[in-house]
Amino acid sequence: MNTRAQAHLALLGVNFIYGINYVVAKGLMPGIIGASGFILLRVLGAGALFWLLRALRPEPVAWSDAGRLALCSLFGVALNQLMFFHGLMRTSPVNASIIMVATPILVLILSGLLIGERVTWRKALGIALGAAGALALIFLKGDGSHSGATVLGDSFILINATSYGIYLVIVKPLMRKVHAVTVMAWCFLLGSLLVAPFGLAGVARQCNGRAHCPRPCLAMAFVVVMVTFVAYLLNTWALSKVSPTVVGTYVYLQPLMAVVVTWLFMRVGAERLGLPGNYETAIGWQQALCAAAIFTGVHLVNRADRER
Repeated sequence: MNTRAQAHLALLGVNFIYGINYVVAKGLMPGIIGASGFILLRVLGAGALFWLLRALRPEPVAWSDAGRLALCSLFGVALNQLMFFHGLMRTSPVNASIIMVATPILVLILSGLLIGERVTWRKALGIALGAAGALALIFLKGDGSHSGATVLGDSFILINATSYGIYLVIVKPLMRKVHAVTVMAWCFLLGSLLVAPFGLAGVARQCNGRAHCPRPCLAMAFVVVMVTFVAYLLNTWALSKVSPTVVGTYVYLQPLMAVVVTWLFMRVGAERLGLPGNYETAIGWQQALCAAAIFTGVHLVNRADRER
């Protein structure tokens, strides 16, 4: 299997993990742990794992890259996570999903402006098709899930989408110089310094006795190890093999993966896993059409990337 195929498998796995995270994180916040405290635990835990992995393969970073690393930690770790979790607590999942669809479009525009990536008609068509499929999938959930949305929450999610788009573009040049593990180790170290002022107070105030129960602890461990450490590592490694636009387009798979994972949770029984909440959903021909549109869009963007 060539490296491009491996990169696409990695991106598919990343977005499946993110699909699970929508269900797991919803069961943890805010009843068991608050957003800021959760983010600090994620950054510290994943950062420690990245530094342990880096110890197996020490690699220096040039001082000339320090500024870019600092920006990557700001946009890819601190601002990205703070805005997403605080936004999700202040808006509806549907609104958050709709706004996140803007990420691949932002990546396409920023890639052209900042690193000179060529914007072709096939890439534009692929992104438009993927966006249509993702939006249709989101709206199939019904209007009732729009309740609880606020302008502040929507604004936070928009900042998050923009921040993640910037990160995908500015981290690309670093991947030509150093390994993904080195980039992530430094990003999470610097990112932990940025989120600590928010997270320390959140851990002290919002963690309660239930956070020490086995099932919530396992759920938090999953978020730290899989959603943060493994997903960030695979995403960044894939970025060294394909363009930022391709990586960004995979965001369209997240609503689809969330539907699939939610359906699986219905079958297993979320209560068996110690995760409260309503996870009802359905999978039918409409969802299948949306999935086909999303995968076709991803294929078009990938094909355009191979031909550049």
